[in-house]
Amino acid sequence: MTVDIHGMTAEQAKKTLIQKIERLPKDYGQITVIHGYHAGNRLQTMVRKELKHSRLKRRILTMNAGETILIIE
Repeated sequence: MTVDIHGMTAEQAKKTLIQKIERLPKDYGQITVIHGYHAGNRLQTMVRKELKHSRLKRRILTMNAGETILIIE
């Protein structure tokens, strides 16, 4: 699953991602988050450092600075 959070505030993006994580089937293991980075790093920081959820096990930083993969259990 891919979630594009461009144009959202950090709070809107956090709420959206938590909803996606909670609705994700147990056997679906990851979410690719497109947060961008050219317009500032607030969304990137929220996804990579501040987002918390009991199902979120780790983050994978890709070669693309505008995306992060969330590993979900």
